[in-house]
Amino acid sequence: MSSTLPRWATVEGVADHLGMSTVTVRRMIAAGDLTGYRVGKRAIRIDLNEVDALLVPIPSAKSGGAR
Repeated sequence: MSSTLPRWATVEGVADHLGMSTVTVRRMIAAGDLTGYRVGKRAIRIDLNEVDALLVPIPSAKSGGAR
């Protein structure tokens, strides 16, 4: 079990956090890229720690990653 406490956000909050649409966030949940947690009948929450873990830096030419 992870020692990091979850930081819950709505679909709209995650979309704002990433600068993308709510439709894209919902597609990421449907594809299994993000885990959505149902709270009650309608509310969905997503752990921002999981969202942040998806972010991968793009190597620059200076770092030797691109050729």
